[in-house]
Amino acid sequence: MSLTIARAQLARLRHSERLTALLLIATIGLFWGGNWPAVRFILMDVPPFTLRTIGFTTGALLLLSWARWRRLPLRVPADEWPWLIATGLFTILGFNLATAFAQLRMPTSQAAIIAFSMPCWALLMGWWLLGQRITRRQWLGLACGQAGLLVLLGPTALAGGTRGLTGPLIMLGAALSWALGTVLIKKRGVWQSHAVVITGWQFVICAVPMIVMMVLTESPPPPASWQASTWLALGYHLLFSITLAQMLWFMNVNRLSVAQATISTLIIPTVGVSSAILLLGEPLSAKVFLALLLTLAAVAIVMLQKRKSP
Repeated sequence: MSLTIARAQLARLRHSERLTALLLIATIGLFWGGNWPAVRFILMDVPPFTLRTIGFTTGALLLLSWARWRRLPLRVPADEWPWLIATGLFTILGFNLATAFAQLRMPTSQAAIIAFSMPCWALLMGWWLLGQRITRRQWLGLACGQAGLLVLLGPTALAGGTRGLTGPLIMLGAALSWALGTVLIKKRGVWQSHAVVITGWQFVICAVPMIVMMVLTESPPPPASWQASTWLALGYHLLFSITLAQMLWFMNVNRLSVAQATISTLIIPTVGVSSAILLLGEPLSAKVFLALLLTLAAVAIVMLQKRKSP
């Protein structure tokens, strides 16, 4: 009887963990998906280094202040600092800075295609650095998600690639940076510090070079001249993308395998297109609907696989 009760409790715990992971995926997809058009609006008035300075500084202040209010220890163990710095530079600084510059040099749709090749690079890096085997189910989920992106963006997004390689190469660097940082988070294993504290200090580290580059290279227009759409997009970007989604991403990577965490990001561009439909009044076409189904199927294939009985 006690063994039966223990099995039932274990099954409920696993179901709860899986449900929590799925809710985190949905939330991250919503926040980061809406961030793509938001950043596009912001870059109309704010140059890249200034944008990232504002974002990283705000993220650091909000997260560390919240941690202080919750009385979480702000001190990070000495052996975690190298991992904190490395993962922050790759997942936050490298990815965010590269995507900002890439979107100035190529259409956002093309940038999204290259950015969300990240799961493929992360799977390969996970196999190389973590020794994680890539299963047939993971390959199927990845293929299904990439098919959704191709359907979503269409052949027109791939046209004109020979007109300039600068943007695509920068975007490829962003995808590789995000993938490597994600794999390094897993390679570290158990983190002693709270996710809010780690993410807050990562923002501090990434903000320093952005402040220097902003002062040396940019002369941003005064905030009084910014459009109303810029202010709205900046508010969304700072609260939901920079502060909340980045922290939730760190939490979810620690909960899931590299394959599950990275393939689940394929929902983000679908949410991005859906938000463009709402913001720009674009029609909900059969192409967008099919891409949504394929992307959700990719997440389901990887996340809802049957577990062996204990």
